[in-house]
Amino acid sequence: MTTYMKTIKTLISLSAMAFLAAILAVSCSQNPNRQPLERSVVYELNVRQYTPEGTFAAAQRQLPRLKDAGVDIIWLMPIYPIGVKERKGTLGSYYAVKDYCDVNPEFGTLDDFDNFLKAAHKLGFRVILDWVANHTSPDAKWIDEKPADWYVRDSLGNTVVNYDWFDIAELNYDNKDVWAEMDKSMRFWLDRGIDGFRCDMACEVPLEFWQVTIEGLRKDYGDIYMLAEGEDPRLHTIAGFDASYSWELHHMLNAIAQGKAGIEDLLAYLEKDAENFPSDAFRLMFTSNHDENSWAGTEFERMGDAYKAMALLTFTLPKGQPLIYTGQEMGWNHRFLFFEKDPIPAWETNEYTDFYKYLTDLRHSHPALSAGDKGGSFEVLSTQDSTLVFSRILDKDTVTVHVQMRAPWDWTVDAITPSPVVLSDETSVSGESSLVVEFTRR
Repeated sequence: MTTYMKTIKTLISLSAMAFLAAILAVSCSQNPNRQPLERSVVYELNVRQYTPEGTFAAAQRQLPRLKDAGVDIIWLMPIYPIGVKERKGTLGSYYAVKDYCDVNPEFGTLDDFDNFLKAAHKLGFRVILDWVANHTSPDAKWIDEKPADWYVRDSLGNTVVNYDWFDIAELNYDNKDVWAEMDKSMRFWLDRGIDGFRCDMACEVPLEFWQVTIEGLRKDYGDIYMLAEGEDPRLHTIAGFDASYSWELHHMLNAIAQGKAGIEDLLAYLEKDAENFPSDAFRLMFTSNHDENSWAGTEFERMGDAYKAMALLTFTLPKGQPLIYTGQEMGWNHRFLFFEKDPIPAWETNEYTDFYKYLTDLRHSHPALSAGDKGGSFEVLSTQDSTLVFSRILDKDTVTVHVQMRAPWDWTVDAITPSPVVLSDETSVSGESSLVVEFTRR
């Protein structure tokens, strides 16, 4: 065989290998076990408090339970080393980051994290990291390694803090080198295979930084999921986030549960939100999260007997993407200490587990409930007798929700399921007629 023919044969073989590798990469990225983003349920996992051990390895052993609960996206609270200088409490705040490209030894090693991530992906989860772009700890690596103008400083040259957070130092985004290094640090984790970020205090960082950074990350890493802690429409229209916090709705749900607001207030909010936010914006809806739980109280403290009715709304209102916080799926009625070890002693299955499993199944089974503009129309059917009745309708998929917005907070869901539909691993329904499912709880 001539040298020319050998070269051609080698090039053909290499091209075939490259083609097969590309096909394999596409097939791996399109994990058949994953829910579409618009139907996904987000779970905020507090690694420190999630298990008695408080480690990645211990959390990994609980992944099948989360899968059974219907969780799709696991948001890990900050996993990075925590600063020692001005540390609050014994263990410090997760949000006082010392090094963006390492893990808190309290939780394990980078290998432990990689094992957790691999196991989560195998089960069909997306995993996102809490990203703290606004500030570091006052003894972070960058304090000594980078120029002084990487941080906001006062007239004496001291780093500046936000609010009463004396355990942090605010970064200076007037310096574009900060942008580049932040982008590089985010890529460190995307290269390890994570699926996106929940961005802490996103509105405190220039929107232009997010715009440039997110655009670049999407170009190189594809379909990443970006969640902003903030409630500014520009986080979507300028910055490019998929989802943002519906803080106003959360506080309204608290007020409704406490008898300080009602149906008219809720409907006015939904109308305003629809006008202000782009139609494709996912709006994160929740009855609890790490801030609310530790500082404002559990959902039982804030919402009393109304907590199930309010949780149902977070799973069914238009544009919403629901969030479950650590412990909610077993009714853990406890404010986690924020700076100390304060874990859930053991997990159990109970009525709360059944309740949240019902909600996640409802979400997965009905495209009409999808987030953003992927979901169905929102039609108010009645507001009589303090009961809000509304439907979400998309093609043949209809979900009608009845919520009594005062004690005893009764609620009912009538779900007309499009066919065919899989009810369990063994049972399916198909044909022209739809299946009507009714579920009532107090």
